[in-house]
Amino acid sequence: MVASIGVGTKRDLTITEMIVTPVACPDPPLLNHHGIHEPQFLRAVVRLRTADGLEGLGEGPGGGLFVQELKAASKHVLGTDAYQLERLRILIGKNPRVFAAIEVACLDLIGKATGRSVADLLGGAVRKRVPFAAYMFFKEEGDDDWGAALTPEAMVRQAEEFHRRYGMTVFKLKAGVLDPWEEVHTIKLLRERFGPKAGLRIDPNAAWSVETSIRVAEQLRDTQIEYLEDPTAGIEGMAQVALHTPIPLSTNMCVTSFPHIPVAFRQRAVQVVLGDHHAWGGLTAFRDLGMVCRTLNWGLAQHSNSHLGISFAAMIHAGAAFPQLTYASDTHYPWNPADVINETDLFRFRDGKIDLWDAPGLGVSIDEDKLAAAAEAYANRGSLARDDVSAMRERDPDWLPLMPKW
Repeated sequence: MVASIGVGTKRDLTITEMIVTPVACPDPPLLNHHGIHEPQFLRAVVRLRTADGLEGLGEGPGGGLFVQELKAASKHVLGTDAYQLERLRILIGKNPRVFAAIEVACLDLIGKATGRSVADLLGGAVRKRVPFAAYMFFKEEGDDDWGAALTPEAMVRQAEEFHRRYGMTVFKLKAGVLDPWEEVHTIKLLRERFGPKAGLRIDPNAAWSVETSIRVAEQLRDTQIEYLEDPTAGIEGMAQVALHTPIPLSTNMCVTSFPHIPVAFRQRAVQVVLGDHHAWGGLTAFRDLGMVCRTLNWGLAQHSNSHLGISFAAMIHAGAAFPQLTYASDTHYPWNPADVINETDLFRFRDGKIDLWDAPGLGVSIDEDKLAAAAEAYANRGSLARDDVSAMRERDPDWLPLMPKW
């Protein structure tokens, strides 16, 4: 007699409700190549629900157009089983950020239904502690406890504060703000202050010409930075810079989708890609990017923009599950303490790392009062899009976002 094999009960994960909530949350006056951050950053929270009460959470960039695209996608989402990710990708994958927010919410649903974490669904954790870099910005005085940082010396003090609060030993400078030689001086001061073991990076968001980028790279040659991120615009420009420096070049601007990869590889334009589950079309696509990077002998890092705890949780699960993510990940979270989830105590940095928690799905849930307050702030702000240029022109009416700046 053949013994019968027990089969578990199959839970119905048909999505019966999709709620999209645009929110606005406080943002400090951080400077970048494109201007200065407005007092609020925008996000969109996605909630997918099943008939038996499960809820999966996702998060996207925010803004009026993105919110409309998310809501338009609901006609493909409602009535679909949360497991049918590739079907959904085909139907709504034209905008990878729209699909990514929905995919994360589906994975959260699946994790809650099966009792497994999103990291487990992505293949299992290869590291239990996920390292993060201090994301450093030149900034004006604001309604925050960081103070102004407008000189190289002030940036060293900011780095010291990141280290004191969070134990971080990798420091990324958002450049393209001061004269390039002042930013080079900042990197050299950081190396002097933190010694040879600290990880250093610099990212001017393509604010420099090819010629300036080559000169800057030569000045940085002896600083042993981990990588030089997007010094100039485009694959062709990056390839020209790469010919003149041994410093690895990284990008989250010129290689942002799979069709860009063969062109960049043939031209030897980059050595590290900063992936992002929002921009690349979800966590599963981000995992695929890691496999491609391993094949090409490229490094893989994790990009960040201003975000809430839902995205941060997804980033941590990715950092735990993807073996190719050997660089400390970027995160804006220390700059954006306001959140709409209950479990903010999960995001405690120790020695620059966050411990992966043991909970089904993402492991976070909505604080309804905080979400309502952030949604009200969005409704009251007047503008439905982030606009760093206008925020800068309020300070300097003659300022223009000319590129390259140097």
